[in-house]
Amino acid sequence: MKENFSNQRRKFLSQLIVSAGTLGALPLILNSRQALGQSSNPLKIGIIGSGRIGGSVGLRWAEAGHEILFSSRNPDSLLDLVAQAGPKCRAGYPQEAAEFGDIVLVAVPYAATPQIGRDYGHLMQGKIVIDCGNPYVQRDGDMAADALERGTGVVSAEYLRGVRLVRAFNALSWREVQDEAHREGERIAIPIAGDDQEAVDVTTQLVFDSGFDPVIVGGLERAREFDQGTDVYVRGMTAREMRNALDL
Repeated sequence: MKENFSNQRRKFLSQLIVSAGTLGALPLILNSRQALGQSSNPLKIGIIGSGRIGGSVGLRWAEAGHEILFSSRNPDSLLDLVAQAGPKCRAGYPQEAAEFGDIVLVAVPYAATPQIGRDYGHLMQGKIVIDCGNPYVQRDGDMAADALERGTGVVSAEYLRGVRLVRAFNALSWREVQDEAHREGERIAIPIAGDDQEAVDVTTQLVFDSGFDPVIVGGLERAREFDQGTDVYVRGMTAREMRNALDL
């Protein structure tokens, strides 16, 4: 896995994230695509759940040059999405996305997350998995109440064991992904939480690639701070505003 990412880029990102003084300047520094060299090292990303959020985030990643496998239980329904994404992208079944991606985005209704772990967890062992599902009690029932009480980052790690889990892309709407990416001035922020440093580093790049500013919140236990219903959830905050709101 680690051979798929350049040592220079990992070192560059890690130095930015570790330095508290640099965090405030991170969006400005990351605005240089040349500094990241992202186009010279496209990533293979499988998306499990290619609905509004999975589809819109995948399109932004495709624009940045990444190779995407969008998945659905009915791949034929994704033909228009794949046509928009371009020749480096294709559609398949969820199992194919789990096998294909060095990085996997899980973008399913939260009640489906345990099933994703049971059905495809063995295919994602050791991979970076970005979880962007949100638990809603009215839709997902008691398991959603449990996730919100204990924190979605902690609970998702129980459902998706053995992966290098990151919580990100859950605290903004698909319309923001569609309409606000790469906007001029201060961009909308996306909070990130994870226990694996390299997984956080790679997700940081992917947030930037999608046209938003990354805000590193901490480990998975701190993902609860941007769960559904919190003060920073789908508020369209800039990185500066979000860091202030989360006291970072």
